[in-house]
Amino acid sequence: MTKTPDFTKVVQDMMASFPVDASAFQNAFKTQAAFAEKFSKVAIEAAEKSTEISAKWAKDTLAKVADMSKAKAEPADYTKAVTDFASAAAEMTAENLAAFAEVAKKVQMETVELMLAAGKDMSEDATAAVKKATAEVTSAAKKAAAAAK
Repeated sequence: MTKTPDFTKVVQDMMASFPVDASAFQNAFKTQAAFAEKFSKVAIEAAEKSTEISAKWAKDTLAKVADMSKAKAEPADYTKAVTDFASAAAEMTAENLAAFAEVAKKVQMETVELMLAAGKDMSEDATAAVKKATAEVTSAAKKAAAAAK
């Protein structure tokens, strides 16, 4: 019977001739993890601020509703209470929408800053990895050329 050739040694030699730098992958992972952490912080802060705005808006609205729903001495006072509530509600809406817009603007600015920084970091990591790989390949090629002589 014929035996199947064992290519283990051949594959190991082939893989050894193509060195892989695991530190490049580790650095890329660390860079990505740091970016994700910073981006999460921006998102969480925006969510917290938005929640604060919404809670304050609801509390203020309920206070205005409580004022409007109090018993009045004159029928005309009910009209005035509703008019005052509508006016206050419109003002609160404008203020709170402006506050939400500020949160969105801050998130947008911080996100752009993070993206630019991440792009710079990734570019630097890629450049370093390419330089290192080039040096290793050049070194291996010189050794192979020297061994061939």
